[in-house]
Amino acid sequence: MNANTVFGAATGVGSLPGTDAREAAKTATGSFEDFPFLPELPARGPGADMIGRTAGLLVELYARVEPSGWRIGDRPGRDTRRARSWLGEDLDALEEFTQEYEGPLKVQAVGPWTLAAALELRNGESVLSDPGACRDLAASLAEGLRLHLAEVRARIPGARVVLQLDEPSLTAVLRGQVRTASGYRTHRAVDRQLVEATLREVMGVHADGPVAVHSCAPDVPFALLRRAGAAAVSFDFSLLTERDEDAIGEAVEGGTRLFVGVVPGTDAALSDPAGSVMGVRTLWRRLGLRPGLLAESVTVTPSCGLAGASPAYARQALAHCVRAARSLADNPE
Repeated sequence: MNANTVFGAATGVGSLPGTDAREAAKTATGSFEDFPFLPELPARGPGADMIGRTAGLLVELYARVEPSGWRIGDRPGRDTRRARSWLGEDLDALEEFTQEYEGPLKVQAVGPWTLAAALELRNGESVLSDPGACRDLAASLAEGLRLHLAEVRARIPGARVVLQLDEPSLTAVLRGQVRTASGYRTHRAVDRQLVEATLREVMGVHADGPVAVHSCAPDVPFALLRRAGAAAVSFDFSLLTERDEDAIGEAVEGGTRLFVGVVPGTDAALSDPAGSVMGVRTLWRRLGLRPGLLAESVTVTPSCGLAGASPAYARQALAHCVRAARSLADNPE
């Protein structure tokens, strides 16, 4: 199967500014005719933020908002109902704008480790502090994602669903850099094999479709994500260092798709589209990769979500991603 039938040449990361689900769905589907995504609108408040939205997907685990953040509770409360209601609204809007659509469609949820770092147990400490709680959370998330993906496929039957797991805290989890509730200490680093096995388990719910993992933090663990089963890795291109280059070369040669975040996520002056992907072309040459592989291996995205951008800039940024991807395909050298 051609990589471009699995993934499109450009897409969004997930979040958009504003609070209007229909407007967001119209933007996400209108900007990316061959790789739309389900928008997230965190400006609506708790439950529309990425942690609350994913907490609303959990099965037999519930979370509520406390002054310190999202905390696991005993029963579904107002916060869970609100998160589920907004997700339903977003799916209604996406369904409306994807009638007869056939092709790749991306949906996003927070991955198990960023979720474990962000959610609190009843004692106020992070789920990350309790290995048993981490296991239960991953199992609950996997079941919730299975149901969510089934609903997306039922609503948009022509879509080939791509699941994106957002893992911005993954590197901090691996390095023992996630702070405890007191702020004075950090949680110990989680064993890499356990991190990988848990990611593999959660990705396994989408065995019949590709999973992308997104992180706009530095030092994305490319090799670990590939071993866990990620078909694509989404990252902020400006944060790459020389240390990442070998891992990227191996990823491309192993058939992993790169979602390169090259368009700023907040209002900025945009260069010409070819200029936005110049760094990608340069990296390709340095790694000795075939120029013809570029269009097969790269999806162009903003560097991170666009929740902090103005609506006008968000639309401009998404259109710019499409033009930059076209520039890569037309002039790979």
